[in-house]
Amino acid sequence: MTTAPRTAALVVLVGTAPLLLTVGAAGPAAAHGAPTDPVSRAVACSSEGGQRAQSAACRAAVASGVAVFDNLRLAGVDGRDRQVVPDGKLCSGGLAAYRGLDLARADWPSTRLTAGAGMTLTYRSTIPHTGTFKLFMTEEGYDPTKPLKWSDLPSQPFATATDPKLVNGAYRIKAKLPSGRTGRHLLYTIWQNTSTPDTYYSCSDVVFPGAKKSAGSVGSATPEPVDPPTKSAASKTTAAPSKSPDDVASKPVEPTQTLTSAPGEAVSSSTADKDNRAPALPLIAGGAAGLLITAGAAFTLRRRR
Repeated sequence: MTTAPRTAALVVLVGTAPLLLTVGAAGPAAAHGAPTDPVSRAVACSSEGGQRAQSAACRAAVASGVAVFDNLRLAGVDGRDRQVVPDGKLCSGGLAAYRGLDLARADWPSTRLTAGAGMTLTYRSTIPHTGTFKLFMTEEGYDPTKPLKWSDLPSQPFATATDPKLVNGAYRIKAKLPSGRTGRHLLYTIWQNTSTPDTYYSCSDVVFPGAKKSAGSVGSATPEPVDPPTKSAASKTTAAPSKSPDDVASKPVEPTQTLTSAPGEAVSSSTADKDNRAPALPLIAGGAAGLLITAGAAFTLRRRR
């Protein structure tokens, strides 16, 4: 009676053992290598990518068939990267499970960098390994809308780091970026282990701003922006009425300058004085003459009497 249950339990255990081994192996393996800064395509499009995972490029990558977004590695390459990984499949390492990462498009989530400046590559990992990191930057003239080829990368990396320390779950590699890069480029990272037979590959999309000091370059400052002259002209137009005749006429008038002799008629003060004085002389002369004539007539009458 007890044999059947034991047999059934043994069958279940044997049947689930491969699954348990698979899950157990997937946990640590999934923690292996991917750059988080500059963010790699694998990290940006994973569940850790946040809003970046909702980008059109990441959605297209998933639709194209990305089964996983981490642990992109090949065994036994042993430094023969250019012979093993084919052109057009550098970001996937030639692995079908990652083929969506090879999509040639110019809208992948990217990180802004400055050509010729220093940078720190942060490469996430939870299990320390020995080995060498090699960092490549696409040549000037790289076209992100075309499949990435080995010829888009220089023959030698611009930076290397051997056996860096794993600190707080990440390797941090300081390097100086190559100069002479503008626009969208791709940082290609190869991590060749020496403690394991594996080599890890990753693509990080980056953007270098154009030179602002060169005339005619993208983003260059214009000597005379459109808006400032417009505002300046407006301010001149506003200031002009303060010098117009209307403003001058609206100022208070000195009492000695004008006098009003009649409604709506203004005359100068000198003319008004003449007009006020002119009638006085004839009146005085006429009055005196009248008195003399009257006195003379009275004197003549008296003599006649």
